[in-house]
Amino acid sequence: MKYRQLGSSDLHVSEISLGSWLTYGAGVDDSNARACVDRAFEVGINFIDTANVYGRGAAESFLGRALKGRDRSSYILATKLFFPMSDSDRGLSAAQVAKQIDASLKRLNTDYVDLYQCHRYDRHTPLEETMHALTKVVSDGKARYLGFSEWTAEQIESALAIPGVEKFVSSQPQYSMLWRLPEHDVIPTCAKNGISQIVWSPLGQGVLTGKYLPGQPPPADSRAASPEMNIFWGGDLRSEETLTAVQDLKPIAARLGISMAQLALAWVLREPNVASAIVGASKPQQVDDNAAASGVIIPQGELDEIDRVLGPVLQDFHGTQHGSKANPNSTL
Repeated sequence: MKYRQLGSSDLHVSEISLGSWLTYGAGVDDSNARACVDRAFEVGINFIDTANVYGRGAAESFLGRALKGRDRSSYILATKLFFPMSDSDRGLSAAQVAKQIDASLKRLNTDYVDLYQCHRYDRHTPLEETMHALTKVVSDGKARYLGFSEWTAEQIESALAIPGVEKFVSSQPQYSMLWRLPEHDVIPTCAKNGISQIVWSPLGQGVLTGKYLPGQPPPADSRAASPEMNIFWGGDLRSEETLTAVQDLKPIAARLGISMAQLALAWVLREPNVASAIVGASKPQQVDDNAAASGVIIPQGELDEIDRVLGPVLQDFHGTQHGSKANPNSTL
């Protein structure tokens, strides 16, 4: 496993990180989930990402149990806030920041998180209020660093312009071979300001593993076949055009001697501003496969071939839909 510095922080995160959206505390039973966490540590993964809203606290509670007894300095723990935790608890107001960090720490059974992230941008709360509240979380020792997920370049720059507050060190966007929008302005803005990407859905909800075949139902043991885990899987991700194009990537992976998952993960890691790619493993074998992508270099010829194969199903920089469709309300 290789490690990369997370923005301007002193954190060095594993290139592959373990996420818990729709899986731990929810769609995956505790024994398999715990086996995945244990295996992650064995293969060198040191970065675990979660959020308060995953399973309405269930994912954090699971991790609080699964990580109990481990040396707290041996892993980097990240969580998030924004989405509703009750009819009255949501957003990034000062009151919510203070309330939700304490609730997350209690569920996670820890005194601090290494990274506290705004799960989305809150248009109903003044940005200055949010940033000062987050700064207090850091000054109180409850979080070491701050991040955000799915903010625009303009929103990022507005936060960075506020004087006297903690600066963000991480961005968590959707990014994959099928979904490249962050390349337009988010990645350049972050690269100039000491902010790294921690990318979600680098496998396109599993589509880029090649296991979903055009014209066939999803495999019975896949996320797409699970009612607990397939709520955001669909639309253009499972279109015949997209699934057929992905199958055409298989000869590229075979030529390089790597799995389809490793090809997709190595592709996002080719971007220097990406510090880590979050994977959502439900079996220890998936952890092994994903972790083996660390350090894989895809030659330029193969990168060009990937672009040719996926060109017709890509999302372009202007928002015109050619393929994978993001859900703006996704709680990833």
